[in-house]
This record gives sequence, structure tokens and C-alpha cells, in this order.
Amino acid sequence: MKHCYKLLVFYTLFLMTTNWALSQAINGYDKAAYDIPMRDGVHLHTIVYSPKDLSQPYPILMQRTPYSAGPYGPGNMKNKLGPSQFLMNDGYIFVYQDVRGRWMSEGSYDNMRPTLSKSERNSNQIDESTDTYDTIEWLLANIKNHNEKVGLWGISYPGFYSAAALPFAHPNLKAVSPQAPIGDFYFDDFHHNGAYLLSYWLATSVFGYQKDGPTQEAWYGMVNPETNDGYQFFMDMGPLKNADKWYGEDNFFWQQLKNNPDYNAFWQKRSIIPHLKEVKPAVLTVGGWFDAEDLYGPLTIYKTIEKNNPETYNTIVMGPWSHGDWSREPGSQVISNIYFGDSISTWYQKNIERVFFNHFLKESENSNPALPEAYMFDTGKHKWEKFDDWPPKESQWKSFYFQEKGELTEVTPEGNRFTTYVSDPSNPVPYSQDIKLNFTPRKYMADDQRFAARRPDVLTFTSEVLSQDMTLAGEVMANLKVATSQTDADWVVKIIDIFPGDQPNHAYVLDGVDMGNYHLMVRSEVIRGRYRESFEFPKPFVPDQITAVDFRLQDLFHTFKKGHKIQIQIQSTWFPLIDRNPQKYVQNIFEAEEADFVKATHRVFHTEKFASKIEVMVLP
Repeated sequence: MKHCYKLLVFYTLFLMTTNWALSQAINGYDKAAYDIPMRDGVHLHTIVYSPKDLSQPYPILMQRTPYSAGPYGPGNMKNKLGPSQFLMNDGYIFVYQDVRGRWMSEGSYDNMRPTLSKSERNSNQIDESTDTYDTIEWLLANIKNHNEKVGLWGISYPGFYSAAALPFAHPNLKAVSPQAPIGDFYFDDFHHNGAYLLSYWLATSVFGYQKDGPTQEAWYGMVNPETNDGYQFFMDMGPLKNADKWYGEDNFFWQQLKNNPDYNAFWQKRSIIPHLKEVKPAVLTVGGWFDAEDLYGPLTIYKTIEKNNPETYNTIVMGPWSHGDWSREPGSQVISNIYFGDSISTWYQKNIERVFFNHFLKESENSNPALPEAYMFDTGKHKWEKFDDWPPKESQWKSFYFQEKGELTEVTPEGNRFTTYVSDPSNPVPYSQDIKLNFTPRKYMADDQRFAARRPDVLTFTSEVLSQDMTLAGEVMANLKVATSQTDADWVVKIIDIFPGDQPNHAYVLDGVDMGNYHLMVRSEVIRGRYRESFEFPKPFVPDQITAVDFRLQDLFHTFKKGHKIQIQIQSTWFPLIDRNPQKYVQNIFEAEEADFVKATHRVFHTEKFASKIEVMVLP
């Protein structure tokens, strides 16, 4: 308790000092607002903060956002400018812009607006790349005292707008940092491998309504669930079709979600991933290993740029953060019950982000800064590591096979065995023990999974106690051999680090939790079984027929320490993180009736011929 008190005093003083420093720095900036014309005549509201000191030219560092570029009005200043106080103190011209159709900007809004092809750019057609290009062109011509270099950054949706500026980028755009960027709405945020993320249902309000014109006030209303019990709220809602009670025809995003359950042309053309070619600006992609919202985006964007643009400066940072934590400094970095260390965000801001932008926007763009290709945080050892490649070239593939009696080994199973469980949509496995209704989920990514391991509809396969450390670094594949008594099913795979029984508690353990035997969820993912062969063309299961279900989990970098165990959990409900699969195949689950939801008996096989396994990349 004395330790906690000292930390509280220290960080209170730290925050007070930081806030004073920020206010002093903001006083050194002037604010101006402009409505910048795009090539199609639409004006985008843009706020510019310029240093009062005119003794030197400054780079332009811009953020484009759907979440408001405000505060609006003369004299109303932001609390902080730019990605961090370090860059604000270094001196930049900071630019914030409302993307088209949002807040004070004109035009219509489109979620993940499709990127134009090269031939389409000869007309007045627009996308986020052309809007960024036109904005930069106007800023260079109309804003004084710049050094002709422009940078772009953003977190989450603004991270997508940063990545969307990379195709056909303006020649003066020298450095871009997509942070927790959405890469593809079918694999980030609202879907995971075809499963609808019910936990994002409340956020549909934010993205589903057009406004009548420029506004400084929110034009969308949020649903009031009238309870904090998310599990009960969504069970009471019933099938997804009942959500129309809250979202009508005027919510265009809800209609898009309902009418496009498969990965069809609607979703495909909204992915930024296929367009990351001929990338010229330097790129720093940032993400968090415990980001429940956008983990696919940063990893996939980095890898795609690396593959398609071998000559481009392209780096990645993955830290022990949930969504956007690196932009804040809480003092101690804690997710759920896991304490990773102190001042990790400040260290990143000072030693990585600041170095990247200062080098390419203030120094020489013809050389590379003293940063590694990949700065990755080991979430087991709680330490940063540098890599020349990601995944590391030295990592080797290793398979962990499911065995009878719930064992997990590196030996191919023998005999003719399977493990059975019954999945009941009327009693789904919760994704968290917490009684809450999240706008978007976060904490569960590092939650204790003992509660799930003790349910009969969750299979567990556990290794022996490790005799030495084992570091998983890179990609992960689930290769399941399964059968179901019905015609559809979801498959959830979780990789768990089981702590020793005598693991001591630390100062940040939540009430009612003990770290002894803690089941830390290191990585997890779901696939809607109908998409096992194609996300575009769903296919029902043949009842009781052994079927391969193979899918990728997102990368990880985690050391399972000596004395720990590795556990794999398999289940078919994960509520209300994902919606309930009826388990009776219907053409569109958004239109399923109550009678379509049925119990199913699922089997996971572990035989020599049908060997279910997890494939991981392991550092030697």
C-alpha cells in the first residue's frame, strides 16, 4: 500500500508538471481556421496551429479525423498539439481536418471510402488520398513559414486516413505514421473473420448518420441500453434482426452491415490493403499487442508495405498497449491485471515517434534514422527487443497438437480420438466476467481466463510445466479438424499463459483476483465456420462430417517462462463480444429467426489422420 501511495504522489506531481508544460507550450501557438476546397468543390474544415516564433520554418504535421478537429472558434485551443508534448515543444505547424461529411466539413460521409485506381484520378472523383493531396497542396500555397515538408499521423480511424494517404501520395508528404489503423472493416473492429463484433453495436450510431451541413454539435444520438449488464441486454435483444428497434433505415451503416454479411465487393473495395503499392513516404506503423479494436490493421499494413515496397523506409512498433495507449501516459502501464512497467508510453514518444518525425521532417530524408526495422515488446518478459525483420527470420515454425485427456504436446497424436462439447446459443460463453456494457471492449484482451476453462462448453488442452523459457515471435495458425451435428458453427481459439500457483501478487492486481494460476489470454481469434474456405462465398457444414477449419490468429511476441504452462482453449460462443451463430445455416445471420438458434454437438479431432494443432513461430 505504501508503494501505491508513493506512486500516486509521484504521478500526480508528474501530471501537474506535464499539464503546466503543455499550457506553456500551447501559448506559443496561433490558431486559424480555413475551409479548404477539394477538386470536386467540397470544402473541408481545417484548423491550423502555427508557432508564434517566426525565426525558422517549420514542418507541417497533420491529422485527418472523423471525430472532430475542434475545439472550434477563435481562442479555443486544444489541450495538447500533435502526437506528443515532445513534438509540440520541438516546433511544428499542426493541422487538424474534419474529413468530408463530418462535423464542420461539407460533403457526404462514407465509411472506409474506397480508394480510386490510377485511371480514375484523371477526373473530379475523390477519395481520401485525393482529399489529403488537395489539402497539402493548399497548405503549401497558403500557410506561411513552412519548410515544404509534411507529415501525417492518426490513431484508429485517423490511422486509416493516414494509411489512405499513402497511395498516390503528394510529393511533399515525407513521413506517415498510421497508428492502430483500420485496414479492412471485415477484419478490424466490426468483423473478425466473418463473425460480427456485437461489442461494437453501440458504435454504429457514430458512423451511421449523415448530417445536414457543417455543425459543431453531434448530430447522432447514442442508444441508451438502460442497463450496465451487456450480456443480459444482448440476450434480451435476441436475434440481430431485433436490433432494427434501435437502428432504422436512416442508419446507413447498420443497413450496410445487415445487407453485406459476406466479404463481397462492398467490403473488398473498402480495404486499403490492396492499394499499398508504390509507397513513397517513410512509414512508422504503431500498434498494441492488446488492442481489441485494430490489431489486424497495423500488422497487415506493415507487412503489405514491406512486401510491395522493398525500397521504402517502413518500420513497425508493437507495445504492451490497448487501443491508443501510447498516446497517453498513465504512469504505470497496466492492462487488466498485468503490469508491464512505468512510463512506457513516454519512452516510445521520446525515443521512437519523435525521432521518426524529426528525422524525416526536420533533418535529412535521404538517410535513415537510428531506429530498428521492428521495435517489439515481449509481453512475457516485459522488455523491448529490436529486430531486423518481422516476423523474425530466425523464428522457426513449431506445432502443438491436441491430445486426449486435454493434453497439449509437440507429438503427433495416435489412435482414433476426439473431444466433444455441446454449444448452446441460449447459454453462450461470456467473453468477460465483468458486468459492464462497453462502447468498445478493451480490458478482456489480458483477462484471467479461468472462468472459461471451467465451463463444459470450452475445451482446454494444456502443456506440461515448461522446463525452460519459450518465446513465440511471429505468426500463428489454427489448424482444426472438427465436426458438428448442425450446419454452421463459430470456432474460437485462445492461447493462454498459465502462471505458477505461487505467482506473487503485485500492486495493481484487481480486487478478487490472485495471480497464482492466472490464465493470461495472450492471443485469441474467431472464425465464422461458414467462411472456412472463402470469406466471399459461405458454405454450410455437412452434419457430422470431419472438416478442416484453418485460420490465422494475429501475430504475438510473448515468452512463456520456465514454470508456466501453455494452454489452448476452444469454444463456439464468445458473448457478447461476437454475435451468436444460430448453428443452423441461414443465408444471412442478420435476418435469422429465434427458431434458427439450436444446440449443436461439436467434436474436435486429435488423431494421426485428423490432427488438430496450433502452429506458432518460435525463437530458437
